[in-house]
Amino acid sequence: MKKHVLQLLMALLLGMPSMLLAQRSFSDARINYKIDLPPEQLQMDAMLANSTLTQYIRGDASRIDMNLVIVNYTYLINSKLKTVTTLLDRHGDKYIIRGDKGSYEKETRNYELIKFTDQKETKEILGYKCKRSIGKMPDGTSFEVFYAPDLVPENRLYNRRFMNLPGIPLEFDIITGPSSKMKVTATKVDLSPVPASTFDVPRGYKEISPEELSKMRE
Repeated sequence: MKKHVLQLLMALLLGMPSMLLAQRSFSDARINYKIDLPPEQLQMDAMLANSTLTQYIRGDASRIDMNLVIVNYTYLINSKLKTVTTLLDRHGDKYIIRGDKGSYEKETRNYELIKFTDQKETKEILGYKCKRSIGKMPDGTSFEVFYAPDLVPENRLYNRRFMNLPGIPLEFDIITGPSSKMKVTATKVDLSPVPASTFDVPRGYKEISPEELSKMRE
């Protein structure tokens, strides 16, 4: 009996290193995504084809580049300083919007209310086993996510939309209207160190207010 118990304990102990390695916590990452639009939207906005999204993470700093071909958005986020700086490049017209701590905290409280519910379905993306989850926003809107539980960022506020998700999303929906959405799918995951200069605020941008940005988006 003791022999069987010892064998079981040894098997568990020998298995522990592989189990611990299965989940990887990281501080730096660059994740490239492609953005797919529904056919009906592409017919109206053909120039949006080949749009991309890139997520950078380095400690407390993160950056999101959304290249929609006709307009580029960059979000520079610092979870320690609680700031978000938005860069907009539209046909060479460049604008910068600096968010303050108050707006950061208000937005974060809203993102905290997003609830994720795991589903039974799984799929493999770039070699990572991903779980399907449904995110539900405070207004009742829901969206689909496939996330990798084996990829866990040390900075959970790297992208506050996914702060309650226990892993990096490798495929997700972006709701763009009552009956329209974009599908975002990872094409590459790179966990090598990200240069600090990636998060520098560039020169040559005209500063505008959040209200002015809202008008430009109308």
